[in-house]
Amino acid sequence: MRFKFPILLLLLVLSLNSCVSVQVKENTVTKVSQEIKKPKNIILMIGDGMGLSQVSAAIYYKNGKPNFERFSTIGLSKTSSASDLITDSAAGATVFSTGVKTYNGAIGVNQDTLAVPTIVEQLSTRGLATGIVATSSIQHATPASFYAHVKSRRMYEEITEFAPNSGVNFFAGGGLKFFNQRKDGKDLLAEMEAKGYKVITDQLPQQPSESNELILLAEDGMPKMGQGRGDFLPNATKLALEKLSKKEKGFFLMVEGSQIDWGGHDNDADYLIEELLDFDKTLGVALDFAKQNGETLVIVTADHETGGFTLASDGSDYNKIKPTFSTTGHSGTMVPVFAEGPGAFLFNGIYESTEIYHKMMALFDK
Repeated sequence: MRFKFPILLLLLVLSLNSCVSVQVKENTVTKVSQEIKKPKNIILMIGDGMGLSQVSAAIYYKNGKPNFERFSTIGLSKTSSASDLITDSAAGATVFSTGVKTYNGAIGVNQDTLAVPTIVEQLSTRGLATGIVATSSIQHATPASFYAHVKSRRMYEEITEFAPNSGVNFFAGGGLKFFNQRKDGKDLLAEMEAKGYKVITDQLPQQPSESNELILLAEDGMPKMGQGRGDFLPNATKLALEKLSKKEKGFFLMVEGSQIDWGGHDNDADYLIEELLDFDKTLGVALDFAKQNGETLVIVTADHETGGFTLASDGSDYNKIKPTFSTTGHSGTMVPVFAEGPGAFLFNGIYESTEIYHKMMALFDK
């Protein structure tokens, strides 16, 4: 009789687990059972060029505990594109937005240059709110992959033409010149206003507007942290969350720490670390919102690693770190995936980068 309670407890646990199912077809998550608590909202945060060494830098260079340590679920993503062992940001972000591996340079299209519906487009048609925040221009490879479809990432003016009909409720970043200083002479700011957007080009507002918002605070990319960008990224993220969370059906927000990548390309450790710490601060904004909201999943990952960045010893001095780089390009190393909130357990393990899209869509499917 002394074993009765433990056996009953075990049977109860097994019966609860039997109610939880995840359908997998060809190594792709296709459906999550209704018994699993699903998020109403998802915040996808992309640290462009952010590998494990970049994340580790937050531990060594931040005063206080980094927000990366607040995540309970950690996985690894394999980042190769369809055309190359080492992906670029365009193919890397198109994977997250469409679930399709494509060639380097592609924005929202497959290997045959055919448009593939993005997660933003699909969720917008369902009535969810959507937003894009970046420290680059909003036409840069990562943000563009969530709302545009062009064969080359360098087609900035063509990318911009997708914005008025994108369904995105909130844009914040740089890229003003591609709206109003165009070779074709078009005034796309006027077109955005005609589509109901409030266009803001001077400073980040304190409160969100009732209408859709296009916030462009730089001609191209935003300034570096070292050039006085300040708290644009955390504050724009906070503003986006305040706006999008008003939508009853939920929201999807993509936030990119764009310039972690640029510091890696420049082999500039100070630049990289400043951008990484700004991104970590922004993670805190998202995690605090999710904790209070209770219905929000926060996912943090990267499209690839940049710079072959390492935190090496300074010669034989093992008590001193000397940041070093092995390339000015990208590397093929796997990148981390952090998750916190309803459905976070799905992001454990090692998987192809396409799975991030499929897991998100499975969680959004009712």
